[in-house]
Amino acid sequence: MWLIAGLGNPDRKYMKTRHNAGFMAIDELARLLGAQWSAGPKKTESMMAQAEVNGQKAILLKPLTYMNLSGTAVREVLKKYNIALENLIVIQDDIDLETAKIRIRKNGSAGGHRGIDSIIRDTGSRDFIRVKIGVGRDPSTPAEVYVLQKFCKSEVPLMEEAVSKAAQAAIDVINTGVNAAMNKFN
Repeated sequence: MWLIAGLGNPDRKYMKTRHNAGFMAIDELARLLGAQWSAGPKKTESMMAQAEVNGQKAILLKPLTYMNLSGTAVREVLKKYNIALENLIVIQDDIDLETAKIRIRKNGSAGGHRGIDSIIRDTGSRDFIRVKIGVGRDPSTPAEVYVLQKFCKSEVPLMEEAVSKAAQAAIDVINTGVNAAMNKFN
Protein backbone atom coordinates (compact mmCIF):
# COMPACT_ATOMS: atom_id res chain seq x y z
CA MET A 1 0.00 0.00 0.00
CA TRP A 2 1.12 3.54 -0.79
CA LEU A 3 0.43 6.92 0.79
CA ILE A 4 0.58 9.94 -1.53
CA ALA A 5 0.29 13.25 0.31
CA GLY A 6 -0.15 16.58 -1.45
CA LEU A 7 0.88 19.58 0.63
CA GLY A 8 -0.94 22.89 0.81
CA ASN A 9 -3.03 25.21 2.93
CA PRO A 10 -6.78 24.61 3.28
CA ASP A 11 -8.32 28.10 3.24
CA ARG A 12 -9.97 29.24 0.02
CA LYS A 13 -7.68 32.30 -0.14
CA TYR A 14 -4.67 29.97 -0.63
CA MET A 15 -6.27 27.86 -3.39
CA LYS A 16 -4.24 29.05 -6.38
CA THR A 17 -1.06 30.07 -4.55
CA ARG A 18 2.43 28.72 -5.10
CA HIS A 19 2.43 26.91 -1.75
CA ASN A 20 -0.62 24.92 -2.85
CA ALA A 21 1.02 23.25 -5.86
CA GLY A 22 0.94 19.97 -3.90
CA PHE A 23 -2.83 20.26 -3.35
CA MET A 24 -3.31 21.02 -7.05
CA ALA A 25 -1.32 17.94 -8.05
CA ILE A 26 -3.05 15.59 -5.59
CA ASP A 27 -6.43 16.83 -6.85
CA GLU A 28 -5.31 16.07 -10.41
CA LEU A 29 -4.11 12.63 -9.29
CA ALA A 30 -7.49 11.93 -7.67
CA ARG A 31 -9.19 12.97 -10.92
CA LEU A 32 -6.94 10.70 -13.01
CA LEU A 33 -7.56 7.74 -10.70
CA GLY A 34 -11.29 8.39 -10.28
CA ALA A 35 -10.88 8.75 -6.51
CA GLN A 36 -13.44 10.57 -4.37
CA TRP A 37 -12.42 12.77 -1.42
CA SER A 38 -13.89 12.22 2.05
CA ALA A 39 -12.92 13.18 5.60
CA GLY A 40 -9.76 11.43 6.77
CA PRO A 41 -9.46 9.40 9.97
CA LYS A 42 -9.98 11.09 13.34
CA LYS A 43 -6.90 12.87 14.71
CA THR A 44 -5.69 13.69 11.17
CA GLU A 45 -7.58 16.84 10.13
CA SER A 46 -7.35 15.74 6.53
CA MET A 47 -9.15 14.76 3.37
CA MET A 48 -8.50 11.28 2.06
CA ALA A 49 -9.28 9.26 -1.06
CA GLN A 50 -8.56 5.64 -1.87
CA ALA A 51 -7.45 4.50 -5.30
CA GLU A 52 -5.66 1.75 -7.12
CA VAL A 53 -2.50 2.24 -9.17
CA ASN A 54 -1.58 -0.72 -11.36
CA GLY A 55 -3.15 -3.16 -8.91
CA GLN A 56 -1.61 -1.53 -5.82
CA LYS A 57 -3.71 0.26 -3.24
CA ALA A 58 -2.96 3.93 -2.67
CA ILE A 59 -4.29 6.44 -0.19
CA LEU A 60 -4.32 10.05 -1.35
CA LEU A 61 -4.06 12.59 1.45
CA LYS A 62 -4.55 16.34 1.82
CA PRO A 63 -3.57 17.48 5.34
CA LEU A 64 -5.86 20.33 6.40
CA THR A 65 -3.68 21.47 9.31
CA TYR A 66 -1.88 24.16 7.31
CA MET A 67 1.54 23.51 5.87
CA ASN A 68 3.56 23.76 9.09
CA LEU A 69 1.69 20.84 10.71
CA SER A 70 1.35 18.50 7.71
CA GLY A 71 3.36 15.79 9.46
CA THR A 72 0.61 15.03 11.97
CA ALA A 73 -1.83 13.75 9.35
CA VAL A 74 0.90 11.91 7.43
CA ARG A 75 2.16 10.16 10.57
CA GLU A 76 -1.32 9.11 11.68
CA VAL A 77 -2.30 7.69 8.27
CA LEU A 78 1.01 5.81 7.95
CA LYS A 79 0.36 4.33 11.39
CA LYS A 80 -3.35 3.57 10.93
CA TYR A 81 -2.83 1.72 7.63
CA ASN A 82 0.58 0.25 8.53
CA ILE A 83 2.24 1.82 5.48
CA ALA A 84 6.03 1.61 5.27
CA LEU A 85 7.84 4.95 5.11
CA GLU A 86 9.47 3.92 1.82
CA ASN A 87 5.93 3.84 0.36
CA LEU A 88 5.29 7.50 1.20
CA ILE A 89 5.27 9.99 -1.69
CA VAL A 90 4.93 13.68 -0.82
CA ILE A 91 4.03 16.17 -3.55
CA GLN A 92 5.26 19.66 -2.66
CA ASP A 93 6.10 23.09 -4.04
CA ASP A 94 9.78 24.06 -4.30
CA ILE A 95 11.00 27.65 -4.61
CA ASP A 96 14.50 26.49 -5.52
CA LEU A 97 13.24 24.96 -8.77
CA GLU A 98 12.39 26.99 -11.84
CA THR A 99 8.63 27.48 -12.27
CA ALA A 100 6.93 24.32 -13.59
CA LYS A 101 10.01 22.07 -13.34
CA ILE A 102 9.47 18.65 -11.76
CA ARG A 103 12.07 16.86 -9.67
CA ILE A 104 11.77 13.56 -7.82
CA ARG A 105 13.96 12.85 -4.80
CA LYS A 106 14.28 9.60 -2.84
CA ASN A 107 14.97 11.43 0.42
CA GLY A 108 16.77 14.45 1.82
CA SER A 109 16.48 17.45 4.07
CA ALA A 110 13.52 19.80 4.31
CA GLY A 111 15.38 22.46 2.34
CA GLY A 112 13.54 25.16 4.27
CA HIS A 113 10.08 23.75 3.39
CA ARG A 114 8.06 23.78 6.59
CA GLY A 115 5.62 21.10 5.46
CA ILE A 116 8.48 18.70 4.73
CA ASP A 117 10.13 19.71 8.00
CA SER A 118 6.92 18.78 9.83
CA ILE A 119 6.80 15.37 8.13
CA ILE A 120 10.46 14.69 8.96
CA ARG A 121 9.86 15.72 12.57
CA ASP A 122 6.66 13.65 12.97
CA THR A 123 7.89 10.50 11.21
CA GLY A 124 11.43 10.72 12.60
CA SER A 125 12.89 10.15 9.14
CA ARG A 126 14.01 11.92 5.96
CA ASP A 127 13.65 8.70 3.97
CA PHE A 128 10.53 9.27 1.92
CA ILE A 129 9.99 10.14 -1.73
CA ARG A 130 9.25 13.72 -2.78
CA VAL A 131 7.78 14.93 -6.05
CA LYS A 132 8.76 18.58 -6.19
CA ILE A 133 7.00 21.17 -8.34
CA GLY A 134 9.05 24.27 -9.08
CA VAL A 135 7.33 27.54 -8.27
CA GLY A 136 10.36 29.79 -8.83
CA ARG A 137 11.66 32.47 -6.55
CA ASP A 138 11.62 36.26 -6.42
CA PRO A 139 14.76 37.43 -4.60
CA SER A 140 13.10 40.77 -3.78
CA THR A 141 10.25 39.08 -1.87
CA PRO A 142 10.67 37.10 1.37
CA ALA A 143 10.06 33.38 0.70
CA GLU A 144 7.21 33.14 3.24
CA VAL A 145 5.38 35.96 1.41
CA TYR A 146 6.25 34.77 -2.11
CA VAL A 147 4.87 31.23 -1.67
CA LEU A 148 1.48 32.64 -0.61
CA GLN A 149 1.14 34.64 -3.82
CA LYS A 150 -0.95 33.49 -6.76
CA PHE A 151 0.71 32.55 -10.04
CA CYS A 152 0.93 35.33 -12.60
CA LYS A 153 -1.15 34.94 -15.76
CA SER A 154 1.77 33.73 -17.90
CA GLU A 155 2.63 31.01 -15.35
CA VAL A 156 -0.87 29.47 -15.17
CA PRO A 157 -0.61 27.25 -18.29
CA LEU A 158 2.91 26.17 -17.29
CA MET A 159 1.68 25.22 -13.82
CA GLU A 160 -1.32 23.34 -15.19
CA GLU A 161 1.10 21.20 -17.19
CA ALA A 162 3.45 20.84 -14.20
CA VAL A 163 0.60 19.71 -11.93
CA SER A 164 -0.36 17.09 -14.51
CA LYS A 165 3.26 15.91 -14.77
CA ALA A 166 3.61 15.72 -10.98
CA ALA A 167 0.49 13.55 -10.74
CA GLN A 168 1.89 11.28 -13.45
CA ALA A 169 5.27 11.22 -11.69
CA ALA A 170 3.62 9.83 -8.54
CA ILE A 171 1.94 7.13 -10.63
CA ASP A 172 5.25 6.31 -12.31
CA VAL A 173 7.04 5.97 -8.95
CA ILE A 174 4.55 3.24 -8.05
CA ASN A 175 4.47 1.61 -11.50
CA THR A 176 8.15 1.64 -12.45
CA GLY A 177 10.03 2.48 -9.23
CA VAL A 178 11.59 5.68 -7.99
CA ASN A 179 14.83 5.37 -10.00
CA ALA A 180 13.03 4.94 -13.33
CA ALA A 181 10.67 7.81 -12.47
CA MET A 182 13.65 10.01 -11.55
CA ASN A 183 15.28 9.23 -14.90
CA LYS A 184 12.09 10.16 -16.72
CA PHE A 185 11.15 13.36 -14.87
CA ASN A 186 14.38 14.86 -13.48
